[in-house]
Amino acid sequence: MLVEDLKHGLDAPICLTWELTFACNLACIHCLSSSGRRDPRELTTAEAMAVVDELHDLQVFYVNIGGGEPTIRPDFYDLVDYAVGRGVGVKFSTNGTTITPERARRLAGTDYVDVQVSIDGAMAATNDAVRGEGSYVAARRAMDNLAEAGFGPFKISVVMTRHNIPELDRFHELAEGYGAQLRLTRLRPSGRGADTWHQLHPTADQQIELFDWLVERPGVLTGDSFFHLSALGESLPGLNLCGAGRVVCLIDPVGNVYACPFVQHEEFLAGSVRDQGGFTSVWRESELFRSLRQPTSAGACASCGSYDACQGGCMAAKFFVGLPLDGPDPECVKGHGELALAAVGSVSPPRGPDHSTPVILRRRARD
Repeated sequence: MLVEDLKHGLDAPICLTWELTFACNLACIHCLSSSGRRDPRELTTAEAMAVVDELHDLQVFYVNIGGGEPTIRPDFYDLVDYAVGRGVGVKFSTNGTTITPERARRLAGTDYVDVQVSIDGAMAATNDAVRGEGSYVAARRAMDNLAEAGFGPFKISVVMTRHNIPELDRFHELAEGYGAQLRLTRLRPSGRGADTWHQLHPTADQQIELFDWLVERPGVLTGDSFFHLSALGESLPGLNLCGAGRVVCLIDPVGNVYACPFVQHEEFLAGSVRDQGGFTSVWRESELFRSLRQPTSAGACASCGSYDACQGGCMAAKFFVGLPLDGPDPECVKGHGELALAAVGSVSPPRGPDHSTPVILRRRARD
């Protein structure tokens, strides 16, 4: 019943993702926003604080701050302090490269802040092939600094690929060693991930392995990103639906508001926080959001007995591989996605904006 109610949207998002900058000192090959270069049009400090004021008035519980690498914005800690002071909790993702012992202590002394350090391998070789040489050591150093500062429990965030699925137990052991929470997320074919998805996304057998592993470990967080796996049987913890434009959305560095963090494309652009009425007006009056909150048909999945469990899968995953939004998820565990992809053939999928820069850290070649 709750899921059905949430499909019609809320007066304010439960939480939202806010990318503060496209600037990044890494060049991860699966980056969902193709980050690298700072956009000179990004929101000023005053504009960002005005957005925080709106979120406070809307009673948004918290924001998920990301990028790019958000901590390299000069006013990052000022914005965190301002949000916390206004009663808006902050969860931010970082590659860890700037989390010095001093900054770790500052974060440990701040209420309502959650830190999520990203790695994509339990070992340097696996991680650095995706995130760049030296990135694993930098992330582990950040974890050490947070642990020594008494910040806890922080989160360790991992995007699941076919290369790190074999390291699931090692990820779990790593998190337990720090007293941290493990958070696994799904690889989406957006940003630079659109170019690497076919090489990186888990195989069909690995998806079953991941599902079974998660069922046995309900304490591992997933952010509802694997609800397409519910078609295998037992539902994973969470809402198990696409919340795009219903309970979540994205604000990008220049203030554009998109339905989902993983579909930064003009087709899913709902408006801008710089428009008259600001974010509140976009959330409540956008035609795109209104359309997403209307009842939808099962489309090509209507004849599948698992539709009620998986809800047709991820909108972003479909869009960026060229499948229709009412088609099956490209990683459909029943195999329907593979057939749909074969039917699409050589059609060029859509691409979002690219903010990439030349690779700063050398990546280790994989066989």
